[in-house]
Amino acid sequence: MSARTALPLIATVAALVVVSTGCTSTKTAGSDGSKIELVTAGKLTTCTHLPYEPFQSRQGNKVVGFDVDIVDLVAKELKVTQEIVDTPFEGIQTGEDLNAGKCDVAAAGMTITPVREENLDFSGPYFDATQALIAKKGSPYTSLAALKGKKLGVQQGTTGETYAKKNGVGVETVQFEDVALLLTAVKTGQVDAAVNDNGVLFEYVRKNPEMAVTAEFETGEKYGIGVRTGNTALRKEIDKVVKAARADGRYDALYKKWFPAAPKADPKVDAQADPKADPKK
Repeated sequence: MSARTALPLIATVAALVVVSTGCTSTKTAGSDGSKIELVTAGKLTTCTHLPYEPFQSRQGNKVVGFDVDIVDLVAKELKVTQEIVDTPFEGIQTGEDLNAGKCDVAAAGMTITPVREENLDFSGPYFDATQALIAKKGSPYTSLAALKGKKLGVQQGTTGETYAKKNGVGVETVQFEDVALLLTAVKTGQVDAAVNDNGVLFEYVRKNPEMAVTAEFETGEKYGIGVRTGNTALRKEIDKVVKAARADGRYDALYKKWFPAAPKADPKVDAQADPKADPKK
């Protein structure tokens, strides 16, 4: 998630959820990254880690969210259906799941970081994020400094955890495996406040008005969609689709669907649509 890095491996059976997007034909196949290759013909398989609302979460027997809809745009262009695999984040951010052929793309509210770029290739940024603080409404915890001597919840292995430990002097951090457990801990008073990505926290507050986002920290994070290192054709296809969606209004429509306001124009994001392209070209 914008904030997410490694989570510890846990024994789990990957849950597969099919998200319908279109007919079932693969555009091309190859092995050197020059042609689009899919691990299963007729499907664009996505690895994610649930829950991370509004980017991905279960709704009945389906997985829905902003990330799901963005990848659906790519699947539609490829004339395939999207299939979602719920898997521990450790295997996603290390590139292990992609390398093992478990999935074609990793879309998990994942921040582009130098460490992750050593393990997988990212699309251009498709979402701007930052860290934020959540606490019960009316609480005095409006900064990390105000939490000195208090308990601050963090999601294990995330950039939010890294930020909190680096900047929360005298603050006791308490780790939680996923964001659902983290937010429940704040709501029930197990911890005094928590740090996580702003998009996730604002969505939680919208549905839980007794809670409040009390501060945001400008960390300048950007989400990217991951592909196996060297899978250049698929990465470029993702960039092409996202750029077109920004231009024709589909991106804004999806943003409004999952977030309270339309995104502001960010020319820097479009300029980075292909981060591995020669800047002179």
